[in-house]
Amino acid sequence: MSTSLKRKQISSGLSVTQKVFVRSRRGKASKIVREHYLRDDIPCGSQACEACDEYYFPDPSGFVRHPVLSKTPLKIEKKSIGKHYVIPDTNVVLNAIDMLENDKVFYDVIIPQTVLEEVRNKSYPIYMRLRGLCKSEDKRFVVFHNEFKASTYLERKIGETMNDYNDRLIRKCAIFYGEHLQDAGISIVLVTGDRANREKAQKNSILTLSLPEYISLLPNSIELQDMLPTSGEFSSNYKEIKYPSYFSAARLIGGIKAGSLHQGTINISSYNFLEGTVAVPNLPKPLLILGRENLNRAFNGDKVVVEILSKNNWKKPSTKIIDEEAVNQNGIGDDDDEVMVTDKERIVLAQEAVKAQKAFLQDGDDDQKSIVPTGRVVGIIKRSWRLYVGQLSPNSIDQNNNSGYSAKNCFVILMDRTLPKIRIRTRRSRALAGKRIVVAVDSWSESSKFPQGHYVRTLGDIEDKDAEEEAILLEHDIEYRPFSKNVLDCLPKEGHNWKVPENLNNGDQLLAKREDLRDRLICSIDPPGCVDIDDALHAKKLPNGNYEVGVHIADVTHFVKPGTAIDQEAASRGTTVYLVDKRIDMLPSLLGTDLCSLMANVDRYAFSVIWEMNDKAEIQNVKFTKSIIRSRHAFSYEEAQMRMDDQEKQDPLTQDLRILLRLSKILKKKRLDAGALNLASPEVRVHMDSETSDPSEVEVKQLLEANSLVEEFMLAANISVARKIYETFPQVAMLRRHATPPATNFEALNDMLRVRKGMSLSVESSKALADSLDRCVDPKDPYFNTLVRILATRCMTAAEYFTAGSFSYPEFHHYGLAVDIYTHFTSPIRRYCDDIVHRQLSAAINYETLSKLHMDKDKMDLIVKNINRRHRNAQFAGRASINYYVGQVMKSAEAVEHGYVIKVFSNGIVVLIPKYGLESLIKLDVLGQVDTAIFDAEKYKLTFKNGDDQETVITLFDNVEVYVKTELDKFTGKRKVLLSLK
Repeated sequence: MSTSLKRKQISSGLSVTQKVFVRSRRGKASKIVREHYLRDDIPCGSQACEACDEYYFPDPSGFVRHPVLSKTPLKIEKKSIGKHYVIPDTNVVLNAIDMLENDKVFYDVIIPQTVLEEVRNKSYPIYMRLRGLCKSEDKRFVVFHNEFKASTYLERKIGETMNDYNDRLIRKCAIFYGEHLQDAGISIVLVTGDRANREKAQKNSILTLSLPEYISLLPNSIELQDMLPTSGEFSSNYKEIKYPSYFSAARLIGGIKAGSLHQGTINISSYNFLEGTVAVPNLPKPLLILGRENLNRAFNGDKVVVEILSKNNWKKPSTKIIDEEAVNQNGIGDDDDEVMVTDKERIVLAQEAVKAQKAFLQDGDDDQKSIVPTGRVVGIIKRSWRLYVGQLSPNSIDQNNNSGYSAKNCFVILMDRTLPKIRIRTRRSRALAGKRIVVAVDSWSESSKFPQGHYVRTLGDIEDKDAEEEAILLEHDIEYRPFSKNVLDCLPKEGHNWKVPENLNNGDQLLAKREDLRDRLICSIDPPGCVDIDDALHAKKLPNGNYEVGVHIADVTHFVKPGTAIDQEAASRGTTVYLVDKRIDMLPSLLGTDLCSLMANVDRYAFSVIWEMNDKAEIQNVKFTKSIIRSRHAFSYEEAQMRMDDQEKQDPLTQDLRILLRLSKILKKKRLDAGALNLASPEVRVHMDSETSDPSEVEVKQLLEANSLVEEFMLAANISVARKIYETFPQVAMLRRHATPPATNFEALNDMLRVRKGMSLSVESSKALADSLDRCVDPKDPYFNTLVRILATRCMTAAEYFTAGSFSYPEFHHYGLAVDIYTHFTSPIRRYCDDIVHRQLSAAINYETLSKLHMDKDKMDLIVKNINRRHRNAQFAGRASINYYVGQVMKSAEAVEHGYVIKVFSNGIVVLIPKYGLESLIKLDVLGQVDTAIFDAEKYKLTFKNGDDQETVITLFDNVEVYVKTELDKFTGKRKVLLSLK
């Protein structure tokens, strides 16, 4: 691509540059001409500058920007720097974004537009974090549009690389600010690690420092130096082992295209950190990855490229529990000889792997059938690296050095046991002992056994409630910072005093389109203490003998308009996250718990789905309307159930509840008859002490008929809405699907059931699976059926959001619900998907036009990708919160409980405790004598001698009594459940 530039003056006093590009694609050259406008009225953003005061004028929306940079920035006496602002280059932002975000350093920072665009092109997540800093009220970051200001714009020289051109633009920006603020006594420090850039800057009399040099001049430099990134100019090589080099990008792309290499997401086993799997297209089962070298520096969740190993390296899956505490320095699987094969042979191996896995699925006693294809990681497409939480390894803590001035290498053990230790350098190992700390990963070289990272910040003491809760949020990538001023400015100015207008004929055309449903006996039914009430219902008998049934959903999109700051924040967060003792809201509480919440005896805007149903719960017609409602009562599930059960209650509202209950039972029976699955999960509820806010007890969640009543009508509403929006928007309709799980997912569970109980699950269809689940009954153990449903749930594929144009109609099918089309419409306060669906439904009924944002399939697909990830993370965070508080409840107590053996290994078992909804390992060294143990993998049986030299036999699905207590895991710093057989 070649570029030429021309500049000319235009009548308004602005100048315009023409950028002429010659672009070649597929052998065809095209000429592209773009106009680039330059102006002089771009302010510098400094409060110390009076010359730019006239440039702070209102934008098209009326908003007036104000200078951000302080009049009295940080002053450094060393090197005669004095009061100064900082300009970081692109690599500093990319490598040290955690330090830029830290509240102990980097205030009054200028981000040139050039840097911002370079960061965006190289790392979109870091770009979004940088944009967040520029909007933060706690920091003083300004974006300076240097490429649009006439005095800082430079034309690209012929033959100049883009990197050199960008560096020159950044240096020009530093020169401008240095001259512009000279009279204010404020200097500019350009922070860059690029040696050539520094030399050129110094020739132009620009004060230039590397990041370590700048940090060393600060008053709190000792503390800050621990946060320096270890990649690039700061990295050190540790000659420990030699991992295989990754293939080149060209070889990876060519191999994937030819079928000799395969890509997928790697999942590391939670029971064996040296074993991973990668789901590969066309293979019936995931490819097995064994050993450090074959895993080849892959993190759990990385998108990787793998090659299939030669047949003499195919192995059985591990039957052993392995964690990093128990492994020796060389690990497991490191001594495999690398077998060199050609690309043609790799394609043949892929075909052989398919045959081998099909043979593995066939019945038979041949021991070879358990040998499965294995592979190795040869490239990383996308890293899953994020901020990680952990603690310093006890062996890394410097017991002798109290001064904190000499840096040493330390290992951080992460809370997630599937991840490797991270090496950092710190001067404060003793101060960080016993603390929950946040670290970032910088690199993982071929010559280092462990990845390199750097310290970010301290959360608090291990087991401190606030520190542990924040750790859970960070570990699951939950956005929990307070809403910004830009977001809060989108809220109604009346605040809590906002009300539905009394005069509905006030000339507002949209208000006039709403249907007034305040005469209906509407009520809500939710968990106890619920304040963000999304949904409400009503029913009434019609003169023709049918029933009018309404589902009314909070009209969040009346307040949250597309493209606004509050909408962008909701899209980013994706969902509300529910922890045991707190809620991380998707929307500000003014909306979620007040103006949108369908609380009792208050007028509220709603989006209503109203059916006419006959006595068999068959829908005769459906109407969608924006509405105004007034809920008559906000029931808890227990309260609604008691009211319906109390035959002395014969008031109209109670009678309508009973109509809803009767119809819901018919709807549920129809669903189950159609093949909808009734699965289970070991859910518990943790009760908190009202005075101390400490966890007090744990109970298994009990589902009432009132729960089912609400669920059935919400499902019905979601289905009706899905049909309507797909009919109107067949390409961009926001839908939800649940793919049919492969039969291979149930292979292991079926083998367990066949061997231990003589049972099996049929997986030809959801109906067959539902029926076979009903047959898995043990007359001697009522909980066994629930246990099988819990294990079957884990064999399912995950449900996901998608845009309608991404799949054909048969692929819309929701396997678990046994319906052909489905979406989420009923929880817009806590799910962003529902907000989009509201907008699409609103357009479908001609209430409002649909935003272009939601008509663009590419943008919608990005939204879908984010909310799928956020939804999954929120679920995991909720479970982690429950596990933490269950551990706290059991902290000072030891109990005897019933449990079920759900996994059997050669060196231990996994036991599920229904009362606490958790499962835990019992290793063989706790059970009894290790050297006498006999493991029968085919019968899922472990035989050993206990401390009294008596033989004990443990088999899968055994109902066992165990002693339950907790202890602090010295390895991860997490409180873990300790079980021992009674």
